[in-house]
This record gives sequence, structure tokens and C-alpha cells, in this order.
Amino acid sequence: MENTVHTDKHPIQSFIYEWIDAAVVSLIAVVFLFTFIFSIVGISGTSMLNTLQNNDIVILSRLFYEPKYGDIVVISRNYTNDEKMIIDNENKPIIKRVIATEGQKVDIKNGKAWVDGVPLDEAAYTRTDTQITEDVKFPVTVPKGCIFVMGDNRADSHDSRSTEIGMVDKRFVLGEAIVRVFPFDQFKNLDTVK
Repeated sequence: MENTVHTDKHPIQSFIYEWIDAAVVSLIAVVFLFTFIFSIVGISGTSMLNTLQNNDIVILSRLFYEPKYGDIVVISRNYTNDEKMIIDNENKPIIKRVIATEGQKVDIKNGKAWVDGVPLDEAAYTRTDTQITEDVKFPVTVPKGCIFVMGDNRADSHDSRSTEIGMVDKRFVLGEAIVRVFPFDQFKNLDTVK
């Protein structure tokens, strides 16, 4: 007598089970990636013109990120207990460019940002000259654990030149904006500073 193995699954059922299994694994991988490594962030406002426009969408890299000069970073503003900010809904994250890191001396003069006595070459990404438009008195030294940030549209950016934002504690940096993904026809790597 010959032994035979019977399977109740048809080829179509096997295909469907394999497809569902692959879809579930893919979904788990995507959730993991966008929970711990990447985020998608929408841009609101004009402080990063011409690099980023209002309503652009960028991908943010978060895992083991350490801010450095030239990076475009997204910063949480939920570090304050100021009730006015909560009422005005001003505690949304902001996006700015890192100009200096801890221990560096920042100055603004002759329409340029200076770091450690050297004028920054920012023509590739700034929209306007850099002026002192807020209330911080320059020169300033970036404290330990902090960064100094400014928007690329220097004439219309509320940033580290203001005591309200001031030096940003690195613990409130949500990550680095690495790629603009929307609008689709303007897909772009955001690493503009070498």
C-alpha cells in the first residue's frame, strides 16, 4: 500500500496566505521604520525659503542623530510650560538650519553670520542677508548641549536670534530633514552644505 499526503490547500489559497504574510511583515517593518528611524513632516510657513516652501513634505531621520553645522532640523517646542504658547497653538514643531553647535561663538555683522570669527558662506541656501532682527545681543557662545539655529529666509524667521527660542537644547531636536518628498516634482536631497 502506497502512502500519500493530502493537502486541503489549493494553490490559490497558498498564494493568498503567502501574500497576506508578506503584507503583514511589510506593514510591521514600515511601522517600525516610521516609529523609530524616520518620520514624515509637513512644512508650515516661509522661514526656510527658498530651500523649503510652505506645504512641502520632508522625511526626517531620527535614530542616533547628532546635530551638526548645516543640517536642517525639526525642533519640538513642547519644552515650555508657557500657557500662552499652548493657547496660541504656537507649540508646533519648527524647522531651522543648524548654524553653530556647543562651544562655538556666533556673531552677526555686515549681513553675515560668523562662527568662531569666520564668516559663513551661506549663499547656496539663504534667501536674504543675515541681520539682527530679534533681541539676542551678539556675539554669543552656544552653551553645552545646545545648538544655534536660523531659518534660511533670514528676514522672516523667528529663530535663535530671539530670546523666546534662543539656544536650542539638543534633547528637543526631533531629527534631521534629509529629503523633500512632496511636491513629487521637487523631490530633493536636503544635504546642501558640505
